[in-house]
Order: sequence, then structure tokens, then C-alpha cells
Amino acid sequence: MTRLLVRDLEQVATPREHARRTTVDLHERAFVLCRDGDVEAVGRMRDLRPLDGEVEEVDGRGLCALPGLVDCHTHPAWGGDRVEEFALRARGASYEELHAAGGGILSTVRATRALAEADLRERVERHAEWMLAHGTTTWEGKSGYGLDRDTELASLRAVRAAGGSPTWLGAHAVPPEFADADAYLDFALREVLPEAARAADAADVFLERGAFDADQARRYLSACGAAGLALRLHGDQFTESGAIPLAVELGARSVDHLEATGDDGIRALAASGVVGVLLPASALFLDRPMPPGRALLDAGAEVALATDFNPGSSFTTSLPLVCSLACTRMHLSVEEALCGATVHAARVLGRDDVGRLAPGLRADVVLLDAPDWRYLAYHLAGDVVRAVIRGGRLAFRR
Repeated sequence: MTRLLVRDLEQVATPREHARRTTVDLHERAFVLCRDGDVEAVGRMRDLRPLDGEVEEVDGRGLCALPGLVDCHTHPAWGGDRVEEFALRARGASYEELHAAGGGILSTVRATRALAEADLRERVERHAEWMLAHGTTTWEGKSGYGLDRDTELASLRAVRAAGGSPTWLGAHAVPPEFADADAYLDFALREVLPEAARAADAADVFLERGAFDADQARRYLSACGAAGLALRLHGDQFTESGAIPLAVELGARSVDHLEATGDDGIRALAASGVVGVLLPASALFLDRPMPPGRALLDAGAEVALATDFNPGSSFTTSLPLVCSLACTRMHLSVEEALCGATVHAARVLGRDDVGRLAPGLRADVVLLDAPDWRYLAYHLAGDVVRAVIRGGRLAFRR
């Protein structure tokens, strides 16, 4: 039996349960006890009973503990970079203009296809290390920068090998070797889906003007669902093109982005079991309106937060930064932001063993170098994460 005790913490803050209005339980002068990779107990130091046997101790004085963060929307498998594009956008070019000119997603497709699988895997592993340094212990990683058979499957394998949950974003864009979206989907569903269904946990589609329309997205997702994959959608990033009704119709786990979602979409999402995944760093990076986070929550929708880490429109792996943006730009409370980056994000991934600190759950713990857990969002872009415990073992220390 392996035990790890984080003792004398200033605070332990954890969402209570999976629910649309999750509350945060707070323990002052507290401890977290881990055993064999799971949480054994959480509570106040004065309630800690004497422990028998060998126990590794971590001094938590001056620190606060939170559940390991969950990033349910990332794009970690890519080659090259888009720094030139960033510079052009800073001079006034729009994301859509760059995409139409052969930049955007397709420029990363060219660079990713040029990588050997070992190099792609090394890239994803490095990106996973970046996430860990910001407190992310559970993450999803999409393909979508290969858009051919070999690179897509290599991307999914790389995500799995690095510890992530792979999502086949086979419908991200139409590669140049195909005449149109329908011709590409013929290929992807015939040649890639059978193996992608074995390599991935979920499927995703970019439902947007210039990418895939609602009928094409329905065809793709229906086939993926029939193959056993959970369903996700990129939707309402630039235009309302039917993503929310399709997500509700197909029983998707989430619809992600929602920068362009209006009142009808908010009501429809709130009445459904589909989670709205908000990506405020992407909206900031592209100078787009923020998703209507406050309106979604007030309407009763379940909301998760994620980084949308990718080379072109959200080059960040920091969920603490995303929580700051959620509070300052979308007017979520700090409690809502924490729940969005933990339990609600975990539900999108079909995980009920992470996102909280409670007996029997996985011992993923973030130690903040702060006297109050709300520094998670308060310390804007700061090095607020002191250490990360993953599966009951110290995985990162600053």
C-alpha cells in the first residue's frame, strides 16, 4: 500500500458533485491523503487520524489544493507553427481571410503531414508537459491536422501514448486533394473511420461556413456514432449554422465555441443534456466576441471551459488563464470557473473519476502557491501552480 499525505494546507477546494449548479466545498487548514493512486480522505488537519505504516509527506504550508484540472478541448498533434499568421493578423488580416488564402488549418496540415510519426509523438508529449505545468492532469487531444489516413491515425496514437483521450477530428477542413467536402467525407468515412473508431474515444466536426455544413456534419457524426464513438461538435464560432440543433438531435456530449450563439441557441442548449464548452482564449486570440457564458449559465445550461490549445487560434495550454478570462470577460464566478475546468469538463470526456477530491476518486491534485484557492483565476497568467500530483504521485514541481 502506497500512501501520500499532503498536510497543513491553507485550503482544499473541490466541487461537490456532477450537477449543473455544482458548489465548491472548502476545507481550511486541511489535508489530502492518497492511497494506491486514489484519494483516501480529505478534511481538516484536526480530524486527521494517526496513520500506520510508511507515508510519504508533502508540506502544504502556504499552499492550496484543488482537483487536477481537466482540459476537454485541445489540438496538440501538429507540426510547424503559425507565428507568421499571428503577425499578419496583428496587422489586420482576419482568420477567415487567412483560411481562404490557403493559410489557417491547411497550412498546419501541410506541416503535420511532413512529420515522421516519432516526431509527431514527441510534439504531443511536449505539449502534454506544458499542460501538466499549468495543472492539467486529464486532457482530450484531437487529430484534424492530417486529414489523410496515416497522419490522422498517427495523431490519435500520439495522443493516447501521451496520456490523453483521443478525438478523431476527421472533419476539420477539406484537404486540397479533394474537390469538395462531400468527396472528402466519402474518403474519410470509408478509409479512415474503421481504424479511427478503434483508436479514438470520440469524433468531432467543424460545423461552420467554409468547412462543413449541417447536413455534412450529420452524415459524418451519424457514421461515427454508429461506429461507437462519442460525438462532439465545433459550432457557432463565427456563424450560427445549425450546430446546437444537430448536437441536441444526435445526443452529442458537447458543442464547443459558441461565440456566435444567440438567444434561441442558448435556450435550446439549456433545455438539453449537451454541455456547452467555452473557449475564451480562442475568442481573445482572434479578437472575437466572447461566448455568452453568463447567459448560458443563467438559462440553466451546463458549461465547461477548455483552452482550445492549437497553433493558429489559441496558442496556450493554461487553464488558469482560461479561468481568469471566464471570470473577467464572461462574468462567471470563480466557483463556476473551477467547476467548468473540472467536473463539467470531465463529464464531456465521460469521466466520473476525476474533477473532484473525494474518497475513491483518482488522486489528481493541483497545489497552488497561494493562500487562497481563488488565486487560480485571480493571478492572471501567473506561475500559480507550485506542484501537481497525478495518480497519487508527484508529477510536477516548480
